[in-house]
Amino acid sequence: MIWQLAADAVLSLHLLFIVFVLLGGLLVLRWRCWVWLHVPAAIWGVVVELLHLQCPLTPLENSLRQAAGQAGYGGGFVEHYLIPIIYPAGLTPQIQLWLGAFVLVLNVLIYSVLLLRLKRGRS
Repeated sequence: MIWQLAADAVLSLHLLFIVFVLLGGLLVLRWRCWVWLHVPAAIWGVVVELLHLQCPLTPLENSLRQAAGQAGYGGGFVEHYLIPIIYPAGLTPQIQLWLGAFVLVLNVLIYSVLLLRLKRGRS
């Protein structure tokens, strides 16, 4: 039971991290101190998608699920949990590049708004 709870906690953390990568720039617009956490997280998210890397949380979750007597899963978090919802046909390298580009563009837009605010003297 404890292993299953730990695996579910890692899964939840993984999802929260993805949301933070996507939308953490909005926190930065309100509280600039978040920039020190969000920029590295966003860079990591873009690099993982563009270079087709596996997030280290995926094997951790799989090992915890196996310790709980459950089967782990192949691929990564995005492929296993998000892609079946968003892209039922499955993840392709081209889709992964689009996801990485989306994260990059979204965050560039958010940080552009922040820089414009700072330039105008509004904080």
